[in-house]
Amino acid sequence: MTKNRATSIGLLAILLWSTMVGLIRGVSEGLGPVGGAAAIYTLSGILLLFTVGFPKIKTFSPRYLLAGCLLFVSYEICLALSLGLAATRQQAIEVGMVNYLWPSLTILCAILFNGQKARWWVIPGLLISLLGVSWVLGGDQGLNLGEIKQNIASSPLSYILAFCGAFIWAAYCTVTAKYAKGKNGITLFVLLTGLSLWLHYFSSPQPTMIFSWPVIIKLIFCALSLGFAYAAWNIGILHGSVSLLAVGSYFTPVLSSALASFLLSAPLSWAFWQGACMVCVGSLLCWYATRN
Repeated sequence: MTKNRATSIGLLAILLWSTMVGLIRGVSEGLGPVGGAAAIYTLSGILLLFTVGFPKIKTFSPRYLLAGCLLFVSYEICLALSLGLAATRQQAIEVGMVNYLWPSLTILCAILFNGQKARWWVIPGLLISLLGVSWVLGGDQGLNLGEIKQNIASSPLSYILAFCGAFIWAAYCTVTAKYAKGKNGITLFVLLTGLSLWLHYFSSPQPTMIFSWPVIIKLIFCALSLGFAYAAWNIGILHGSVSLLAVGSYFTPVLSSALASFLLSAPLSWAFWQGACMVCVGSLLCWYATRN
């Protein structure tokens, strides 16, 4: 496989991941936040068994196996439940934007824990990303502290999960870079996520899962997107241009919001798009600050 083709496949993964906010929210509206997420990750895990295969766990370092499992499962649960528990569709898209603090936070973790060298531009990059998320949460008026407080108060758990998820995924990326040593445990991690969600579903009161053709179609597409995205990303990282893939991933907030707005029929304000662009610019600035 040529490098250009592998890079194109890796970029396809970014496009597929960008559909997740809209699709996860759509599935959760029919099957519930926990039940919907459990179904998505179970189907995705089965798909990964046939595309990526089940990893040889004995070859994993104990640190990667333990930390990878814990962090990946925790992140995916935070992401899925934050989207499912949001009060409205528009709020689900806003919550998704909070999650996209992870690129900037990943670079910060790499600097603090992996010895990544960076120039001073990383500081304004982080601040711009945080400002962008605040701008999104401020509603139609942009940066409005009163509106931000009111917005978060309407669904605090959703925002807390999204914010925690951003830090958890940054930690996962840092751990993977340090301990994975070329190993890929994604199939195991996705299956464990599904199992954890089913245990939660059957051990606590949950809303009835209501299946309909629109929900089933969204469930299938979501599982396919998640499964194929991880498979495609693995090809891109191993055989393509990692630098180009990194740059492409930083535009995910805008692409994800656009697709979610379309899939959920939820129009977004001009202030939202301004904030989304700030998140992208901040992430790119953080990335550029680490370039030699």
